Amino acid sequence: MTAGAEGSELNLEIAVAAALAGAEQVRPWQEDLYRDLHQHPELSHQEIRTAAAAADRLRQAGFEVTTNIGGTGVVGILRNGAGPTVLLRADMDALPVKEDTGLPYASVELGTPAGGGAPVPVAHACGHDMHVACLLGAAQLLADAQKHWGGTLVAVFQPAEETGDGARGMVADGLADLVGHVDVALGQHVAPLPAGTIAATPGPAFAAADCIRVTVYGRGGHASMPQASIDPVLLAANIVVRLQSIVAREVDPAEPVVLTVGSINAGTKANIIPDHAELQLNIRTYSESVRETVLAAIRRIVTAECAASNSPREPEFETFDQFPVTDNDPGVTARVTEMLAALFGAGRVITAPRVLGSEDFGELARGVGAPYCFWLFGGADPAAFAAAGENPGEFPVNHSPRFAPMIQPTLDTGTAALVAAAMAWFSPPVERRSGSPGAGGSIP
Repeated sequence: MTAGAEGSELNLEIAVAAALAGAEQVRPWQEDLYRDLHQHPELSHQEIRTAAAAADRLRQAGFEVTTNIGGTGVVGILRNGAGPTVLLRADMDALPVKEDTGLPYASVELGTPAGGGAPVPVAHACGHDMHVACLLGAAQLLADAQKHWGGTLVAVFQPAEETGDGARGMVADGLADLVGHVDVALGQHVAPLPAGTIAATPGPAFAAADCIRVTVYGRGGHASMPQASIDPVLLAANIVVRLQSIVAREVDPAEPVVLTVGSINAGTKANIIPDHAELQLNIRTYSESVRETVLAAIRRIVTAECAASNSPREPEFETFDQFPVTDNDPGVTARVTEMLAALFGAGRVITAPRVLGSEDFGELARGVGAPYCFWLFGGADPAAFAAAGENPGEFPVNHSPRFAPMIQPTLDTGTAALVAAAMAWFSPPVERRSGSPGAGGSIP
């Protein structure tokens, strides 16, 4: 390493430390905000209260704020002279889950699903409240430290990640025109890893997902006269069992694939054979060819089982809630990982395994034409995580009614990670190798 490179890296570390020096002032309101968001979750496309809180904080920090992008989306822009444009993103929506954490700030909220129906319990069972609080804290710290960096910071608060159409909606509503050229897009997700750790991986990092609603038909009748009916419940049960053979017998065992039947609905009464049944399927894949194989096999099996049951109508297939593969740019990921290792210490930054969960962050980044990195940060009590090592099924994960990150050090870690990752693109510049991705086409 040249003396100039050493000096540049030292200057960058000093700049990051200067930006993080204000954490003591930010932390109190940030923790209060997190508890408030956790206690008042909102379903996808209904994040009105959360969006208003984000917009208010951004205005206080000096950002240009635009609201109602793609529905409830919020964009804050802080222009700080010449330099790269860095986009940081947090998602805002919660889940139709009844919280069972026992926390004093646990949610007791009810919400009405977008399609209507009876109110359902709502909880931040995936940690998006943590994401919002971290990004607002990072935005404030970077705004307060503008003398230590140059460029443009874009803070995006995205709706409807859980339904897979939030990023797509913001892009369709003109996000790229609003923010202009973006050099890099960065994001993160809290995960059931020890609090204080960071996990990133280059290349495919989160799986593609397809949700499919399958409706199969029978002939309704009295339960005492099954010979006069065609039972769609039995048909659906046979389909569920047979679908499991796709992963077991039609896909290379080396390929990560998950096929889940998450919902079956049929009938209204014990002594009535209904005339149809509905199944909701979720498929997770990393390869487009494997995805096509699985989707084709689902149609083949469902159609064949309907024929075997003498179904009076062809089955119906409806695809919804689709997510692409999250494919981290290798150069961006290397640069982020190096910066985070310098900040936290190499022992706290690990290579994440492929995650079969899904994200629409990649659609947002591609929509603004930017290379990207999306990483995980831990939110679990380290002692509880270690104790669950021999029985991981007992440990609450994302979407569990018992999932709730520790407030600290999770909040500090996620906030610092966003600040440091952004500063890796902002000033002071570092020695760069030409031809690599990122601002100026290079990584340190």
